[in-house]
Amino acid sequence: MPPALVALSGSPGACADHGRRGLGRVGHVVSLLARLPRAGRDGGGGVGSFPVGWTAPAAAAAVSVAGLAVLALAVGVVSALDPAGGPGIGGSVLLAARLWLLAQGADLTLASGPVAVAPLLLTLGIAWGLAGTGRVVVRAAGTTGPRAALWAAGVLTGAHVVLTAVLALVADGPGAAVGLPRALLGSALLAVAAAGWGVGRESGLVDTALDRLPPQTRPVLRGVLAGLLTALALCLAVVAVALAADADGYAAVSGRLGGAGAGALGLLGLCALLLPNAVGAVLGLAAGPGFSVGSGTLVSVHGVTLGPVPALPLFAALPDTQAVPLLAFASQAVPVLAGLVAGRALARRFAADDGGSVVAGLAGVLAGVLLGVVCGLLVWAAGGSLGDGALASVGAPPIATGVAIAAQAGISAAFAAAVTRWRSAP
Repeated sequence: MPPALVALSGSPGACADHGRRGLGRVGHVVSLLARLPRAGRDGGGGVGSFPVGWTAPAAAAAVSVAGLAVLALAVGVVSALDPAGGPGIGGSVLLAARLWLLAQGADLTLASGPVAVAPLLLTLGIAWGLAGTGRVVVRAAGTTGPRAALWAAGVLTGAHVVLTAVLALVADGPGAAVGLPRALLGSALLAVAAAGWGVGRESGLVDTALDRLPPQTRPVLRGVLAGLLTALALCLAVVAVALAADADGYAAVSGRLGGAGAGALGLLGLCALLLPNAVGAVLGLAAGPGFSVGSGTLVSVHGVTLGPVPALPLFAALPDTQAVPLLAFASQAVPVLAGLVAGRALARRFAADDGGSVVAGLAGVLAGVLLGVVCGLLVWAAGGSLGDGALASVGAPPIATGVAIAAQAGISAAFAAAVTRWRSAP
């Protein structure tokens, strides 16, 4: 109690008795406030909340409209800088719509054949937007309870799929036919994962589910995330070094295709959208199976086969000769290093009663296996097709890559987790 209140209260005994009663009242009020529902991560709702039935479709539409507007603006700026002229406003919007559909797993049938490679940087942007709208819908609707949260995620997913279907019908044309089944399936999977994550985090369903699992679950997931970020950063460094080593080749291809500065800027933007796809290919190289660019080009530590590839500046990172480059051998350390980081990260998050070094080692094995699964899914999403015949398959084999990374990262993660836990034991 502050000194001024002590002086006003009279005797010390009365002060102590009054303080005990006051603390009791404060504790009672705090307990009542803790039980009050509130909008936020615990999933509570407040009075006057907005209905999910129209909040979720509006949020899904906002993601699509904003994303398409940004893409169309970028394409329009590049077209305006081109001295020869560009596709115009309608053409820019149409190109943006087709890129938007490709990013969600759709396939386009062009004159050169089917194209089914998702620009993963744009895919990540769509996922980020859907996850954010999921959180906004929960806050706006005051969603509480698992059933209401599942309903919100379902409405948001359904609205996004319907909007994607409408966009696919509009973007379909004789020059580029849009495959509607793949567009619907891809948009549904992306929305379920992203919007479901956002709704689950904001409503508290994710935390509730994790609380029901063994206490080692959270450290394992943290370790998988740390290992994945490490692997992606190292693979991105490999791509950067390979491009820097052949900067002249990149400039030559870009100048031959782009001509003016606008064309070079557009190619740079396309390469940026496909940069995560290149990281996925390097994951296959680091794991051992390698990656291919059609049937004529294969790059792995076991050998290099070079054939004709599309004239894209990003392919300047490919080897110039049949000899296996030193960078390919250096990339073999990526799964091991990712496993070491994952094991150390999970062991450092172990609580005192989560187990000793043996339990930490077993958790490291699990983290390595999950890391292999996630990397396999990423490699699967990064691959696809760039046409008929020789370019029908582009990317790394997802199953072989996932299995190889799981084995290597599992062993290294188990070692790192056991050693870290043993050293931190009292």
